[in-house]
Amino acid sequence: MKRATRVSTRRTTTTKRLAGAVAAALLAFAGSAAAGPTITFGKEGSLTFNYSFQGWAQDRGYTSSTDSGRQTDFFLRRNRLTFSGQYNDLVGFYANVDAPSDSRGGDDDKSIFFRDAYITVDHSDELRFIVGRFKNAFTRENLEACFDPLTMDRAEVLSYTPWGGSRDTGVAMWGNLADGRFQYKVMASDGREGGEVVKDSPRLTGRVHVSLLDPEFDFGYRGTYLGTRRVLTIGAAYDYQKSVAYRDFVGKSDEVDYKAWTADIFFEQPTSAGTVTASAAVTRYDTGKAHFGLSPDPNLPATTDLEGWYVKAGYLLPGKVGPGRVQVFGRHERSEYNLPSGYRDQKWDGIGVHYLIDGQLLKVSFEAAQVKFDVQNPTNPSQRDYKQYTLGLQFIF
Repeated sequence: MKRATRVSTRRTTTTKRLAGAVAAALLAFAGSAAAGPTITFGKEGSLTFNYSFQGWAQDRGYTSSTDSGRQTDFFLRRNRLTFSGQYNDLVGFYANVDAPSDSRGGDDDKSIFFRDAYITVDHSDELRFIVGRFKNAFTRENLEACFDPLTMDRAEVLSYTPWGGSRDTGVAMWGNLADGRFQYKVMASDGREGGEVVKDSPRLTGRVHVSLLDPEFDFGYRGTYLGTRRVLTIGAAYDYQKSVAYRDFVGKSDEVDYKAWTADIFFEQPTSAGTVTASAAVTRYDTGKAHFGLSPDPNLPATTDLEGWYVKAGYLLPGKVGPGRVQVFGRHERSEYNLPSGYRDQKWDGIGVHYLIDGQLLKVSFEAAQVKFDVQNPTNPSQRDYKQYTLGLQFIF
């Protein structure tokens, strides 16, 4: 994967045309992604170390769900050490440890954990496997590398599935067909587990995309290619898990399945006047309105029946401004939670700018956002209208 989403790009003699395209593209714009030191072992083995950092200063219109006072907070949004490489030409590996949001809201000295840990088996460009804990193969935005975003960050909620969040543990089969114009992903994973689940069934996910211009051939995507490619990709995915909850939790009856779908489009066009990037997606999570049951499962997340959409766009100026380049961006997002209270339904608008000193390896970002709720929660300040300002520094080695 590219940083958090890159899977080994092994090429074999059976993949001629796509192999050349992939190798050329990686040399053109992704070489710096593996800027950390690499140790080689024998003829085929290698181990690369990377350090990735995002530090944020954020001013927000509330402090917590119980404190309505404004808050200014300095914290480490992401703080990762990554180990990746190849055992041989067939088998690769990837793992990263993270301590996200360290010092946020006074929560200092957070414990580190393995955010990703998986093995890759690359039989050919058409047939690859991933085994372990890795990114859900559902929404495009979750699959976009968090160190290559178009905006300040992903959607806070919409991009992440109710069961598993951003990652899940399981196995995936994926590959590229037609010289990378078509990609498929099929994943079986844990999904929702625990004593409250009706039946511990596997979660099944399928995703496809079609690239009409330059192919997007990695398992993950980028939020922007910074003008190095011409991209028009249309994607869709489906997510399913049987018998995940009871609508009558006390009576252990009226069981419901989880199912979700999403469709998305991504466009980037470099020109002599600058690079235009645009992306949009619609997503629907459906667990049979379980929150409206006779006695709803108290462990259900608020996103159980979330639906929403977003549009985002950016413009990268054609030349340098001082030592770096400037990219401006904007985002509009609509989320409806389909909860009995209606408190969380919201519109999210943000505008901002990246100053790319060395591409994504070293940049400074700023975003101003406004969140408006359909219904103001009288007891929870986090569910009332607020404004948010974020200044960020990103560094990758």
